[in-house]
Amino acid sequence: MNCPLLLWYNPRVLRAFQYRVYPTRAQATLLQRTLNECRWLYNHLLEERKLAWEEGSVSLSYFDQCTSLPCLKDSRPSLKLVNAQVLQNVAGRIDLAFKAFFRRVKAGEKPGYPRFKGWGWYDSFTYPQIPGVCKLENGAVALSRLGQIKAKVHRALLGVPKTCTVKRASTGKWYVTFACENVPADVIPAAQDAVGIDVGLTSFATLSTGESIENPRFFRREEQALARAQRRLSKEAKGTALRRKRKKVVARVHERVANRRRDFAHQHSRKIVNRFQVIAVEDLAVNRMVHNHCLSKSIMDAAWSQFAAYLSHKAESAGRSFVAVNPAYTTQDCSWCGHRQPVPLSERVYRCPCCHLELDRDHNASLNILRLGLESLPSG
Repeated sequence: MNCPLLLWYNPRVLRAFQYRVYPTRAQATLLQRTLNECRWLYNHLLEERKLAWEEGSVSLSYFDQCTSLPCLKDSRPSLKLVNAQVLQNVAGRIDLAFKAFFRRVKAGEKPGYPRFKGWGWYDSFTYPQIPGVCKLENGAVALSRLGQIKAKVHRALLGVPKTCTVKRASTGKWYVTFACENVPADVIPAAQDAVGIDVGLTSFATLSTGESIENPRFFRREEQALARAQRRLSKEAKGTALRRKRKKVVARVHERVANRRRDFAHQHSRKIVNRFQVIAVEDLAVNRMVHNHCLSKSIMDAAWSQFAAYLSHKAESAGRSFVAVNPAYTTQDCSWCGHRQPVPLSERVYRCPCCHLELDRDHNASLNILRLGLESLPSG
């Protein structure tokens, strides 16, 4: 059996606080110009590394490319309009891309050489050092070289801000994300109960208490609207203003589905964390499960990994115990006597021939998950 995953709160782990910002037309132009300059620099640095290796077998480093930035500003004055730390972060992104490339080469995976960024494929820039360049105050975000931009501050910024990232969504909306360290834990009063959670497609989740959470199937509900928007998009000529407009409509449908799914996961994970002291879930390999072409769309629509991630984060901050157990045989084992038998997916009721237990298969699996979770907890 795989080792279980137990999480405790670590104040050194970065926590993200995202806010939507509402730039004026002039500010939106400045933000887009910054993205354009960062995209140009990314492509230039990538080409520089590529040519250096092809012509002289020289591997450029992050430091080498950072030291060349002042000279680049002389040849391209528009770079001077962008904060120097933002430009250095672009060089850092290139360096990370090549490190990931070489790691995949050594591991024998499909390497995927870093690619040039086309128009619309570079949608964020980062201030790697907050003090003096970024500040959140009085319902606005103050950014170096960009000024104060109105923001929807729906929650307080906690901890010590370390980085600030400005992102443009595919729908044209702008967001600012602060990565903070030393965020205080949101500890809540201790509970007595423990729960095992079995996720599925018929029901999104079944608890060991016998309760079930209905599968909302957000993407399935929007499939017709998405198909209609994509048909209209496909009829427009490339490069036209109308095609760009249709493309935003498609992006809004995807955004609506993602927002509803995210809200659903947040709401139910919070309810579970508030109610139970020990939470045991399956450690599922979703990436391998989606290879089943018959169920891949439904599995991705359910977003089990997102739900488990929210559970773990909230449990860690609230002082709860979160355990991810090996899901092997949890559906085949009898939760009462331990008898093991194969159970086809079409059978929704588990019938044990030894102890004559008859129970919903998902409820039976959740009881087994709870047992494994409790067994994996440290004694005392």
